[in-house]
Amino acid sequence: MPYLLVLEEALNGIELGIMLFLMAAGLTLIFGIMNLINLAHGSFYMVGAYVSAATFAKTGSFFLALAAGVAAGAVVGVFTEIVVFRTLYRRDHLDQVLATFGLVLFFNEAVRILWGPTALYATVPRFLSGQVDILPGAPYPAYRLAIIVVGLLVAGLLYGLVAKTRIGMLIRAGASNRVMVGALGVNVRLLYTLLFATGAALAALAGLMAGPIFTVDSGMGDSVMIQAFVVIVIGGIGSIRGAFVAALLVGFVGTMGRAFLSPLLATVMAPSAADNAGPTLASMAIYFLMATVLFFRPQGLFPPQAR
Repeated sequence: MPYLLVLEEALNGIELGIMLFLMAAGLTLIFGIMNLINLAHGSFYMVGAYVSAATFAKTGSFFLALAAGVAAGAVVGVFTEIVVFRTLYRRDHLDQVLATFGLVLFFNEAVRILWGPTALYATVPRFLSGQVDILPGAPYPAYRLAIIVVGLLVAGLLYGLVAKTRIGMLIRAGASNRVMVGALGVNVRLLYTLLFATGAALAALAGLMAGPIFTVDSGMGDSVMIQAFVVIVIGGIGSIRGAFVAALLVGFVGTMGRAFLSPLLATVMAPSAADNAGPTLASMAIYFLMATVLFFRPQGLFPPQAR
């Protein structure tokens, strides 16, 4: 039935949006609070996917692979923050772009050296390999549904951490006046390291969850980074709530466009032309969305001062 297809694609859009949120949440905190442009954030996504896939292939344990992937992302994030990013906080954005682009090349070559140029194929754990009937006659993959549930839980916990806890208060204060917070006895350097590790772990979580759906290969985080930047611009740089809403919008618009734009165009033009134009316009849809939002709200949907 048509409405069941629409429901399935809508859930696919939510699932994609959840994974984009996990990427964008860390990125918007790092960019909005630490004033750091990190093009290498997608590399943590890739590291999480590779470590998780390799661990699952060796041990057969999904939960061990989950822990290993998230831990690897956090550890790599801490290492790069200490070795590279601490020297970039007071540099201009051009220096940050050049340095982090070099990190992208480094990480892409590193995974080729460690795991070879051939892509890895992560498998869905057995207990999530079935389907769940959302409505009568509307089955949906249990693994994709689990991604949605996990993403919603992480979103709630992250928002609570930033908005309701003392650590979140210190993070927001450090964003406003780092020197004053340091003068009050807070170790701002350690605070930024923990924030960076959290963002890297979230990106790794998104990567390991995407592994069974997409191919795990070198450079897999590069294309996701583009969409993550679109998300934080639409939502408002530095806003967790904005990143969540914008990620769902981007995921929904992109998925629905890929699924239904070509059939809609076929009603007003030749089917062959619609098949060619549909995917192109669908890939452009999120940028039209970004341009529309910025026209009416240049600071994004939920800029930090609006929280």
